[in-house]
Amino acid sequence: MKQQPEAFHPNSTAALADPVLRSNFRGAMDFLRSKRRTAFAVDDAEGGDFDALSRRGEAIKQRCLQQLPALLEQLEQNCTRNGIQVHWAETPAQANQIIESLIRARSGKHAVKGKSMVTEEIGLNDYLDDRGVRCIESDMGEFIVQLAGETPSHIIMPAIHKDAGQIASLFEKTLEDTPYTEDVDRLIGIGRQQLRERFQHADVGITGVNFAVAETGTLCLVENEGNGRMCTTIPPLHIAVTGIEKVVAQLSDVPPLLSLLTRSATGQKITTYFNMISSPRKPGEQDGPEEVHLVLLDNGRSQAFADEELRKTLQCIRCGACMNHCPVYTRIGGHAYGTTYPGPIGKIVSPHLLGLDATKDLPTASSLCGACEEVCPVRIPIPKLLQRLRVESSHAGTAEEKVKGAGSGRKPLEALVWRIWSWACRHPAIYHRGASLAAHGRKLFKFLPSRWKTQRTMPQPAKITLHTALKNRQRRSASPCPQEKIY
Repeated sequence: MKQQPEAFHPNSTAALADPVLRSNFRGAMDFLRSKRRTAFAVDDAEGGDFDALSRRGEAIKQRCLQQLPALLEQLEQNCTRNGIQVHWAETPAQANQIIESLIRARSGKHAVKGKSMVTEEIGLNDYLDDRGVRCIESDMGEFIVQLAGETPSHIIMPAIHKDAGQIASLFEKTLEDTPYTEDVDRLIGIGRQQLRERFQHADVGITGVNFAVAETGTLCLVENEGNGRMCTTIPPLHIAVTGIEKVVAQLSDVPPLLSLLTRSATGQKITTYFNMISSPRKPGEQDGPEEVHLVLLDNGRSQAFADEELRKTLQCIRCGACMNHCPVYTRIGGHAYGTTYPGPIGKIVSPHLLGLDATKDLPTASSLCGACEEVCPVRIPIPKLLQRLRVESSHAGTAEEKVKGAGSGRKPLEALVWRIWSWACRHPAIYHRGASLAAHGRKLFKFLPSRWKTQRTMPQPAKITLHTALKNRQRRSASPCPQEKIY
């Protein structure tokens, strides 16, 4: 997938002008928010106390991230002991080359893939397709966007931007002998029938990983459709791909995070399928792959890990709750961002993956209302991190902790205005004179050229400055009170 965050402004303008897209997102977001509220509104005994559970989830993720290098080594040792071969990839190109070499070693031509955002991140489908390996998405939403030649617009609901009529037209156009129908059950049945044949003839199954347990060398995979289990059991080769931040220390860390993930993502207490993969097929077992490989991807995550504040971006468990509650995302959808990870979490993750020079507009696409932080199940301070990325986008520096591409968003005119403002603030007489002139000329502000006015009313300075208002108040307070009449 070619990522184009540089086109965020024209993309978002086009999205705002699309009434069907906005209607589809409005309905979908309302539905998901309602489901989440219900999931966390149950008795505490059932795990619905969001505050307590999210504090626990945050503590688990922070503890695991503090030990990340050691846990990754432990994960590799235990996976290897179990028969899972571990590979390390610093870049998307390296990850793709590793996966291709594994498929080539078995002369593979056909792959089925479970839903995996990290393989979207590395552009795996296009890479394999260019080299003669056809990779079919097996998650229903991913299958739909693949047929449409699109990319996911949401990390949990990839085809959430489409309604039943659009999917019916797509199936009728792209699948042979498929009549038009908007019956959702029939559409799902058509998709499943198509996929079932692909599973039977696949040479390799590719999946992501939700949690990688270091103490046991176990790969955990969360899903609802059973396609993940088909990918990991039918083909003779299973390749799991994941970012390095998905490792947790022990099995007991998984249940709280799983509870937060499913409730926050789809409003479920638990998903239909929870797969735990610990080894290839053993002698005497009826099914399972002959080989299991784990590809651990960095792709900018080490940069985030090295900075104690930005490390919190790695706490994300990919639930999508921040997107569902973001006033920006819910109006423009995920494609407008031009990145694998859209919405609030994408705006703090993508700069590490692609650099601020490519993503400098994304941190500004937020009202900083705080809804994303309020619903985040692992308490990532997204607004605070957005503010920091905004600053780094405009200020180049030599400090090692700067995000790649820092300073690329600097605008000379804006920088000049701020320098003048800073100088005026250090010279009170100049500052007060300027503020007074602005107050007197307040009605002229509406004639200033600015993109701000295309969607908003141009703000005007107050009639009198704050300094003048305070002086007036002090003068009134110092005046003697009118003498009370005595009768």
